[in-house]
Amino acid sequence: MVDNHIKTSEKTWDAIAESFDVTRRKPWRQCIDFMNELSESHTVADIGCGNGRHLLPCAERCKNVIGLDISQNLLNIAKNKVKEKGLNNVDFIHANMAKIPLKNDSVGTVLCVASLHNIKGREKRLHSLKEIHRILKNGGRALISVWSRWQDKYRIHYLKKLFYSEEEFGDIEIYWRQHNLNIPRFYHLYSKREFAKDLNQVGLEIEKIQSVKLHSKITADNYFAVVRKG
Repeated sequence: MVDNHIKTSEKTWDAIAESFDVTRRKPWRQCIDFMNELSESHTVADIGCGNGRHLLPCAERCKNVIGLDISQNLLNIAKNKVKEKGLNNVDFIHANMAKIPLKNDSVGTVLCVASLHNIKGREKRLHSLKEIHRILKNGGRALISVWSRWQDKYRIHYLKKLFYSEEEFGDIEIYWRQHNLNIPRFYHLYSKREFAKDLNQVGLEIEKIQSVKLHSKITADNYFAVVRKG
């Protein structure tokens, strides 16, 4: 049975892939800091790798990198960048993170940057986190980031939703309007407490959660969690 949200999500990200790539070139410092802790012997899975902006610096440092994404168009962009860099230690998988086609305990490190919040339904998000837990080796670590619900741009939207909402609280459609496009994308924006609760529920041990202002001026717009499989 095909999940309609997964199918819609794939079409959405395929449609904005080229525009997304133009606007998403620079890796985030929080991700680079995490990568700098990795040794050259690490095998890393970048779950929701997108156009490869975090995959590339990871591949330049580590032994093997696996890039997984729901969008074939984004994977093609990432593949071309890997080829241009002359890297031969990267494999790509076209799949969604709710069903990761990797073996149990197969990778030492996972990146999951700005991907989890695009999954509709808490049970499906929890299942995706369980998949990350499953593929990590014992003692393995992951960097997982999500958008904050209470960031400057969307705080008023959610304050209104406190009184009435037909959707799961935190759900929102955010339109991609770059390059004359007007395409809705599903997001579930997290509170810090909810994020920590979901990570703990699937058995991921939280080392730290950072509240980060990447674009907001007043309140954090992203949470970055470093977690471990005990």
